[in-house]
Amino acid sequence: MPTLRFDGQAVTTQDGETVLEALLRHGLAVPHGCRSGICQSCLLKAREGHIPAPAQAGLKPALAEQDYLLACRCVPDEDMVLEIPSAGTLRTPAEIAAIEPLGGEVIRLVLTPEAALDYRPGQYVTLWRDEQLGRSYSLASLPDEGQSLEFHVRVIPGGQFSGWLAGEARPGDRLEVQEAAGSCVYTPALRDANLLLVGTGTGLAPLWGIVREALRQGHRGQIRVMHGAVECDGLYLHEALKRLAAQHDNLHYHASVLRPEGCSAVDERPLDELVVETIGDFSDWHSYLCGAPELVNQLRRRIFLAGARMDAICADAFLPTAPAKT
Repeated sequence: MPTLRFDGQAVTTQDGETVLEALLRHGLAVPHGCRSGICQSCLLKAREGHIPAPAQAGLKPALAEQDYLLACRCVPDEDMVLEIPSAGTLRTPAEIAAIEPLGGEVIRLVLTPEAALDYRPGQYVTLWRDEQLGRSYSLASLPDEGQSLEFHVRVIPGGQFSGWLAGEARPGDRLEVQEAAGSCVYTPALRDANLLLVGTGTGLAPLWGIVREALRQGHRGQIRVMHGAVECDGLYLHEALKRLAAQHDNLHYHASVLRPEGCSAVDERPLDELVVETIGDFSDWHSYLCGAPELVNQLRRRIFLAGARMDAICADAFLPTAPAKT
């Protein structure tokens, strides 16, 4: 079996084991999150050894060319020498400008990076509290709004990062921001297309950026934004979306709440039912689906069967951070 050299130690891998699994099995500290290659928190640099193609899937070409890899997707086929990238090569220092409640379990986090971040609305970045604790969050801001970055963070019970933000972090505290990734973005080629944007919970964050970017670029097709929550306070941008829809004839906003006590102008149907019954024929729609994996995967299947082209469905499932295996 291949041997890995990391942090001054030699680790022998097991058959079919990923680099991340092998290093964690030996008690070595490796930043990681979703374990599926989405969050890119487990990015490592290979100093020696062959990098299997799946280990670089989803990375920017510049990173792949510099021999970076995702430890959670790398099953080594020969000995490797690996290291954690130095923070300065991939991350930008940033200061917390604001932390405030948005509604329910969601807080609004605003960061001011030392240097402007190159990103497109709908992408995500990894925020690092320190060398070991990083979490990926979608950007809710627009590049043309200034240098500040906005995130909508759901506070998870027992969550290390979100718990720190909600309970201890204060304006003036510093983080590091890893460069943006993700392909669920708006492009000028879609200006005449009908757009469907569906999100649950903080899956609304990237959609908030995408819909405003589309309107900023003079989108001519129809836009439907559908947001789902269990209770009313989960619709944390309800009033803002209603105001935005009132300002644009081609924008329509729909809210789905499973327990609607105290809500007004919301639908009680499950979000997937609301989407399918509202659109009907998806053959002329380009869809963005963001949020809980179960809903995203189910909707992707349903709208494909209802006529959507697979290449017109952009799905971004928000995967929870996986606990370390023991």
